[in-house]
Amino acid sequence: MKLKGRMIFSILIVVVLTACSGSEVTFTPSVLEIPTATNPIETTPVPTGTNTEANENDPTQKVEKIEEDTLNTVETFPDPSQYQWQEITSGLIKPLGMTSYFDGNLLIYILEQDGIIRVLENGVLLTEPFLDIKNKTTTRGSEQGLLGIAIDPNYADNGIFYLNYSDSSGDTVIARYYAYDDRKVADPGSEQIILTYEQPYSNHNGGNLIFGPDGLLYIGLGDGGSGGDPEMRAQNPDTLLGKMLRIAVQDQENYAIPSDNPYQGGGGRAEIWAMGLRNPWRYSFDRLTGDLWIADVGQGNWEEINFTPANPEPGLNYGWYFREGTHPFKGDSPQQVDLIDPIYEYDHSMGCSVTGGYVYRGTELPEWYGVYVFGDFCNGKVWGLLPDNGGNWTSSELFSTGVNISSFGEDVFGELYLISHNGTIYKLVKN
Repeated sequence: MKLKGRMIFSILIVVVLTACSGSEVTFTPSVLEIPTATNPIETTPVPTGTNTEANENDPTQKVEKIEEDTLNTVETFPDPSQYQWQEITSGLIKPLGMTSYFDGNLLIYILEQDGIIRVLENGVLLTEPFLDIKNKTTTRGSEQGLLGIAIDPNYADNGIFYLNYSDSSGDTVIARYYAYDDRKVADPGSEQIILTYEQPYSNHNGGNLIFGPDGLLYIGLGDGGSGGDPEMRAQNPDTLLGKMLRIAVQDQENYAIPSDNPYQGGGGRAEIWAMGLRNPWRYSFDRLTGDLWIADVGQGNWEEINFTPANPEPGLNYGWYFREGTHPFKGDSPQQVDLIDPIYEYDHSMGCSVTGGYVYRGTELPEWYGVYVFGDFCNGKVWGLLPDNGGNWTSSELFSTGVNISSFGEDVFGELYLISHNGTIYKLVKN
């Protein structure tokens, strides 16, 4: 097998020590000019025709086409008793996330926390892993390990994908890898580390990374751990911890800084796009609108969901450690700082660790179109959020799964999955 689309660059790398971490070494990235922000609408592939002989557990079976003009955001929540989370595979070891690719077959890449990526092809779990980096990762802390994956927008042509993992020292690594032509196996020797950051504690590593509608890579890092952000990192622009980073990685040897990042001209770390996060455990862009949804795990009392409309001005502040949810936590924010209120919060009588999800944009369940679905790791409950006519949000408890929800997933068709840390992947289907 050959590697496809491998890029070769000869760029001078300038090595510097940064002030925010005595052991951290990084390079000085270039600045990438960003045109006026746009959020192109992502078109959801719509299977056509019917196939009555297809295996009912095959997620790629053909379904009757639903006309696009019928897919409007619903005004009320669907009756959850008419739907279920159907098991599609099990026997996984501490799965934490997924992404997918379609080339006539649906490939779902599933992250196992210990450092293995498994492949589900048309509903069948392949024996050979996509990638095994167990020798590089650590799970000494329950929030460490292989934490995130994002495939390049040009993955079909170049086979590039990115991982976020905890290395043997427990520090954050963002690395680029290449898949072989069949996209079912990746080359473990192709790793190129593009960013590392020291983690002072074993918890609050964040770990998600996704490409936004702007083609840039968004990396959510927690505040570094312990409890209560003792070193007050989330509001410190000189550290990457407690932030949402935004970098350009396409056609770059390492990465470049978008020209409209708030600190690209100085005053803080240039990679920062937003700050004030405690531990963003799963965030997603609405594939239709470009809106950003962030679930931020709370301290001792409040879990929160943050909503940011498409094309925001960089430099947002989501409030932590000044606030936990909408509630004062530590100190007073400067008057000139505009903190973003979450659109939804719940206290620890309802759960203890929020897991972010997705706005449903598939075609198989039009009754769910536009519902943001999220859950709680501790009790397995699943909720939905919908906008109302007054500019507010309504919520509804939809399911009580009884599993530890480590993540949700969305395939290339916009269909919705639930990932149980207990080892099972489920798909939302009609009864």
